[in-house]
Amino acid sequence: MEITIQDISALLKDVFNFTLFKLNQTPVTISSIFMFFFVLTIFFIISKFLSNTIINKLLIRFQIEEGLRFTLKRITHYLIMITGMVVAFQFVGIDLSGLAVVFGFLSVGIGFGLQNITSNFVSGLILLFERPIEIGDRITIGNTEGDVTAINMRSTTVQSLDNISIIVPNSEFISSQVVNWSHGDPKVRMVVKVGVSYNSDLSTINQALTEVALSNANVLKKPKPKIIFNGFGDSAWNMELWIWLGSPRNYYQIRSEINRDIITKFRKYRIEIPFPQTDLHVRSPLPVPFQSVTEINDKADQST
Repeated sequence: MEITIQDISALLKDVFNFTLFKLNQTPVTISSIFMFFFVLTIFFIISKFLSNTIINKLLIRFQIEEGLRFTLKRITHYLIMITGMVVAFQFVGIDLSGLAVVFGFLSVGIGFGLQNITSNFVSGLILLFERPIEIGDRITIGNTEGDVTAINMRSTTVQSLDNISIIVPNSEFISSQVVNWSHGDPKVRMVVKVGVSYNSDLSTINQALTEVALSNANVLKKPKPKIIFNGFGDSAWNMELWIWLGSPRNYYQIRSEINRDIITKFRKYRIEIPFPQTDLHVRSPLPVPFQSVTEINDKADQST
């Protein structure tokens, strides 16, 4: 039996039009499912094109900060994808009102088994709209310190100082305490503590620490650096150098540079950084009268 092209096309037509199930009296076929995902793919491509090509370039031209650009791109992506899903359902002939019962059953499942996913999704929306953290922020959550690189629907990616990507559920940022070093004003204060000998001259110490602060290019001139005399230690005066940085990035590297410069400057001005020390004074013992055992026994016999 010879198979013609018409037979193959008829077979494919029957396969693609085969009803898998019905949803509110609407037959769902292989072709309708294919068209559904095809329409979603088209809207996904449109979303990426608008976000990366048009919106991103437009926002950069208006010099909008990176965090706000990311938020607007995400919101645009979500709106386009939701619109695409509605169009896809209508395109395949499925009335959205027929999905109300299905969504009702799904809501029960969400209430029992998908609480964490729902919580993280809602938390992600809160992060995008409220913006307590943004892309590029230096944050500390728990024992993790790093920079925010992505805020997704379920989780946020934090790149640690060791260049390790840490995936944090969005709900952690809503329910836990988060230290955001960059929120609002990115300037941060650094406090460098140093002990100096009691034999040092205070005016020379102030001059040396001021020169160290002003010679570092990463230290802001306003607010001005401050030298604080914090108190009297066991073996040193406790001094503090307060300086301001324009950004928390390279915080630890700048601290290392400041410490090295303090050592160099103190050696130049012959300012001593004393070792911890304790003075021990030993007094000579008082003379104690010594009596032999025989004398003690004789005195005991006489008393009896």
